[in-house]
Amino acid sequence: MDFYCYAITAPGLWPFTAQEMESLGVPPVNLPTVSGSGFDIPADPGGLDFRADLAALYRLNLRLRTPGRILVRLGNFFYARTFDELRQSAARLAWERFIHPGQPVEIRATCHKSKLYHSGAVVERIGRAIEARLGQPSPEQKGAQRILARLVDDRLTVSIDSSGENLHKRGYRLETAKAPLRESLAAALLIACGWDGSAPLLDPFCGSGTIPIEAALLALNIAPGLNRRFAFMDWPNFDEAAWQAVQAEARAAQRTAAPPILASDRDEGAIRIALANAERAGVAEHIGFTRQALSAIQPPGQPGWVITNPPYGARVSANKDLRNLYAQLGNVLRAQCPGWGVGILSSDRALLGQTGLMLETSIRLLNGGLPVILARGRVE
Repeated sequence: MDFYCYAITAPGLWPFTAQEMESLGVPPVNLPTVSGSGFDIPADPGGLDFRADLAALYRLNLRLRTPGRILVRLGNFFYARTFDELRQSAARLAWERFIHPGQPVEIRATCHKSKLYHSGAVVERIGRAIEARLGQPSPEQKGAQRILARLVDDRLTVSIDSSGENLHKRGYRLETAKAPLRESLAAALLIACGWDGSAPLLDPFCGSGTIPIEAALLALNIAPGLNRRFAFMDWPNFDEAAWQAVQAEARAAQRTAAPPILASDRDEGAIRIALANAERAGVAEHIGFTRQALSAIQPPGQPGWVITNPPYGARVSANKDLRNLYAQLGNVLRAQCPGWGVGILSSDRALLGQTGLMLETSIRLLNGGLPVILARGRVE
């Protein structure tokens, strides 16, 4: 049986999630119209619709690197202009496939341009609908099985979360350095740059190691969700045999060798944290961590990619040190990495201009709520 599903993506990441889904044989439907370079789009959809059976749903949760979570639509776009209409429609949904009688739930509701505008009342009616369908009340509990209700123009969409914790939480990053990068964003940077795990990779501002760790996981084709639990594992319709098969498939697809992945930072504490995170991820032996200044980098002989998240700030015009740092980055790359690809995440075009590199800047993302640019190019 196929389910109508939705993969939630952070701003700017949907093209890379779509690329991942295609590679796993589950293409999105109703893709937004894309213009220009393929990433310069008029509006961000915030996610992707798709259809999947249980095995495909398990596979996407296990192996996708860039989305936030995956929802299953229980009811899509039915009208609810009164609370009685809402409760009656919600009671007809197949809650028994996803919730045990009496199981705690966390219901979240949003209302826009609708006669029913009180989100708390919507949450209450959905709770009553679940009780009517299953015969027992499901107590509200933070962190329990999440149910999302969205009411727009009097049309209600009800979804159940299949992921549990956000998918960027791989389980290895228990410590962070300054300005940590989400794992899903780090993976998206690699995919957006076209790094496929076959060429060397260098990150001279590695911080807590998220970019090189995600690079090692990608190069070795290690499923990012192998060491965590998912909400679907507690559903009444959970298929243990299908889940075991999906896990076995993922393990069989792993590779044993990775190209040189070099990560450095001038902060000794950051390197200590990065190494500990890499050990928890099981990829420490595939990454060369070094405490050193930018000027001391020594890339391998064959060309590869420099993909990095250097320091940046909101008031860069007053920060001469950052301007000098970016100028030094450009100089060091021209001297040490001629012909290499480069991907730099930064919040300011002026700083990127200080590198003196020819960079394409159409990809706009968010990092910790701050608008940023992924600038891509080649070191000439």
